[in-house]
Amino acid sequence: MTDLRPAVMPEPRRIGAINALGLWTLYRKEVQRFLKVHVQTLLAPAVTTWLFILVFSLAFGDRRPAVEGVPFVEFLAPGLILMGILNNAFANSSSSILVSKVQGNTVDFLMPPLSPGELLTAFIGGAVTRGLLVGLVTAIAMVFFIDLTPDVPWAMAYFGLGAALMLGMVGVIGGIWAEKFDHMSAVTNFIIMPLTFLSGTFYSVSILPEPFQTLSHWNPFFYMIDGFRYGFTGHADGNVLVGVVVVGAINLVLLAACYLVLRSGWRLKT
Repeated sequence: MTDLRPAVMPEPRRIGAINALGLWTLYRKEVQRFLKVHVQTLLAPAVTTWLFILVFSLAFGDRRPAVEGVPFVEFLAPGLILMGILNNAFANSSSSILVSKVQGNTVDFLMPPLSPGELLTAFIGGAVTRGLLVGLVTAIAMVFFIDLTPDVPWAMAYFGLGAALMLGMVGVIGGIWAEKFDHMSAVTNFIIMPLTFLSGTFYSVSILPEPFQTLSHWNPFFYMIDGFRYGFTGHADGNVLVGVVVVGAINLVLLAACYLVLRSGWRLKT
């Protein structure tokens, strides 16, 4: 005999001020996206960094003098680690958004009940996770041959995290702005890489003649790399406190810009 009693309908999910489940789901998707190809996203940057170390060691050997008492290889290593963090944080958020736009599946993160702040947190969180993991894998690969004992741990943590946040947010804006992969390559090749290479990654800016030394202090990447290196070696070319303020201020401006762009739906909903 058929039961004619009405079925109990499930209650709708109640979402509070923060959609914690949706936020966690999108963040986990961002992380799993690069972990599935970990050889390309985690191991390849570490190999590239080791090639830089090898080339500079073979090219200069013992002929390269210490920098302010710091052996050249130990001076070089923190800059290369941070360069990996910068490049991969930017690549994660920018490629995630751009690929979704090209494939036409931005609806996957626009349709769910996620606020602009929650979307931004998930995208930046995935970028920071990838950037810091690349830095960790690179450091582990170096630690057996190079002394990477932190001299000022707070500076290492602050500038490492600040760099990942900054380039993660730049990647969000870049991914939303770009309409094809050529646009993203242009940002990487003509903005990110020049600023990285001219920031003191491979040299001390104190040896530069004027006006190049002054111009280096207008490069925000200089403060990130100089502060991160200071965390390992205790030596800085610039004022570390100025670097703390510059990195913090730029990140606050980028945070506001990313939020406003996501809230407007520019190039995502229009």
